[in-house]
Amino acid sequence: MDISIWVRLVLAASFAAPLLAQDTGTVPAATIISAPAEAQKRVETHHAPAGYDLVFQDEFSRDGMLDESKWDYATERNAQGWFNREKQYYARGRAKNSRIENGHLIIEVHAEELNKSEFPDWSGQKYTSARVLTRGKAAWTYGFYEIKAKLPCGTGTWPAIWTLPEDPDVVWPNGGEIDIMEHVGFDPGVVHQSIHTRAFNFRAGTQKTTKFDVADACAAMHRYQLLWTPEFVLLGIDDSPKFLYKKDKGNASRWPFDKPQHLLLNIAVGGDWGGQKGIDPKAFPAKFEIDYVRVYQLKNR
Repeated sequence: MDISIWVRLVLAASFAAPLLAQDTGTVPAATIISAPAEAQKRVETHHAPAGYDLVFQDEFSRDGMLDESKWDYATERNAQGWFNREKQYYARGRAKNSRIENGHLIIEVHAEELNKSEFPDWSGQKYTSARVLTRGKAAWTYGFYEIKAKLPCGTGTWPAIWTLPEDPDVVWPNGGEIDIMEHVGFDPGVVHQSIHTRAFNFRAGTQKTTKFDVADACAAMHRYQLLWTPEFVLLGIDDSPKFLYKKDKGNASRWPFDKPQHLLLNIAVGGDWGGQKGIDPKAFPAKFEIDYVRVYQLKNR
């Protein structure tokens, strides 16, 4: 994929429809951008973006457990419960919940209860899952990200590909969050892409977001993409840019995206959003399959 396709589309838009309604405080609809036909034809072709170097990759080519030189596991809130009233326990290095198999990273949710003596931070959750992340291993400021994945369906599942600030002292949402892909199982085939900041976030109902149909998202692999520059965040799928968020100069509450962020991959269960239609027992086990993760940055940055 030639990243110039994305850049040409951004320039063509000329930011004519501002994404930030600064004077009124209202939240306008997301800007949707359609890719030209030549971009859509290259779904399976992958090339380094023009002018960008590969700085991180995991092709998940060797069966077994994750490479811990690249990945860590988030488990810190198992005892008190995870945010958004989610129902899962996130396991560390447990093959049942996260493993490399047949060239894919598998994150798998099971409906089960654990043994407190074996899992002392278990606090009665009825579902096990995994949340893997590059925190402490790799983080980036700006770049082109591509994650090829097949999503789980089933009411109550909530898979995500997203970024958070590397600095542990930054309180959410002050440091910003970029949601490259979110999907809730009660609305199968509808992919959401969003950003959150202190000014714009879901708790205030002001997040900047869009959604679009990917009919076979739970049956086929798709490439979920982020182009993050000092001037904008552009999110897309399969080389088709979908959502553009422009920098608001001098306003950190609206643009905190100038510091390193790490990448996260996980499946939550239930919660304020994922559980809006309940949790279907027949949804489990549920698999999130990731073919690869690749991150590029501009040469000579």
